[in-house]
Amino acid sequence: MKTVDTINFDGKKALVRVDFNVPLDKKTLEITDDARIRATIPTLKKILNEGGACILMSHLGRPLKKLKEDGTVDFEKHTLKNTLAKVSELLGVDVKFASDCIGDEAIEMAANLKSGEVLLLENLRFYKEEEKGDEAFAEKLSKLGDVYVNDAFGTAHRAHASTAVIAKFFPSAKCFGYVMAREVANAEKVIKHAERPFTAITGGAKVSDKLLILENLIDKVDNLIIGGGMAYTFLKAQGFEIGSSLCEDDRLELCLELIKKAESKGVKLLLPEDSIVADAFSNEANCKPCDNQHIEKGWMGLDIGPKAATYFAEVIKGSKTILWNGPMGVFEMTNFENGTKTAAIAVAEATKNGAFSLIGGGDSAAAVAKFGFEDQVSYVSTGGGALLEYFEGKTLPGIAAINE
Repeated sequence: MKTVDTINFDGKKALVRVDFNVPLDKKTLEITDDARIRATIPTLKKILNEGGACILMSHLGRPLKKLKEDGTVDFEKHTLKNTLAKVSELLGVDVKFASDCIGDEAIEMAANLKSGEVLLLENLRFYKEEEKGDEAFAEKLSKLGDVYVNDAFGTAHRAHASTAVIAKFFPSAKCFGYVMAREVANAEKVIKHAERPFTAITGGAKVSDKLLILENLIDKVDNLIIGGGMAYTFLKAQGFEIGSSLCEDDRLELCLELIKKAESKGVKLLLPEDSIVADAFSNEANCKPCDNQHIEKGWMGLDIGPKAATYFAEVIKGSKTILWNGPMGVFEMTNFENGTKTAAIAVAEATKNGAFSLIGGGDSAAAVAKFGFEDQVSYVSTGGGALLEYFEGKTLPGIAAINE
């Protein structure tokens, strides 16, 4: 891969696509998790230390999809100015801010930027042209820098103006940042060079969200653990009573096909033996452990049960390669966090004993962070959707644009 290590940035202005789409407190608008910003700091420091300047472009949320009641953009909630102080703090540089990502102000501030300085542009998604992959918009952005650096793995699966289209305006001056390089290297290690036994842990709400990755993983893993809401569709497909648990009735046949496919390939497809069930989707609901073959009407599974948690943990601890994408239950609620926490402990223990563990972004990353295991696993991905599509075997536009 062509990374920032292949370019000398002395005297150059690097136009860097970063992923500063970080969660904000709804009331204070302060950053609640700065992991994505921290991840890209080494790339930016490499450029600055060589005498280059950085022009940062990112999105924050989907402002044009979440308009206020009067039909206008919620500027306060979506301005990248909310990230400015944190970026300045982590970089150790007083980062400048342009109130637009294109136009006269952005052009002038970029032109006047000196070596060692950093400019953060306003939210790209204030323009519909960004998500549409508009070439004219991409060309306007390209005028701001000498070199294009893509370090935003979280959006690598989108053919947006700033993530893919813009690269054509830098035919010989484009590269990946360290985040992108690490993400691809770690994904490749798991998908192409996994040490056995290889265990994939999948969870989340719906089978339909994970269909392609499930099909792809069955061809690669030794153990496929299925938890979370999606497990109940598999259980119902086998004729079990699942009460009011989440279920996709139109995916029952598909689940049976996946079970048969796993069996034919000698893959252990592991479903939870028991659950923690509740009479409402609430942390205050009545809850109890329950065998998964007979969940009563009016009760729903919100976490894997103690038997399943213990068994899954044994399988995980016996693995040499682990991919985790999706929680085992509603871990955001304390009464239904045990399954996910037990899995996290097992992944950390396996890693300590020499296994390679890749945490697949999104809820899985949030879970290991909540339980304090971020530093006890091999790698935590910054891109949930992008990593999923990579494991589905798809070509990611943001990667292809640099490699072309």
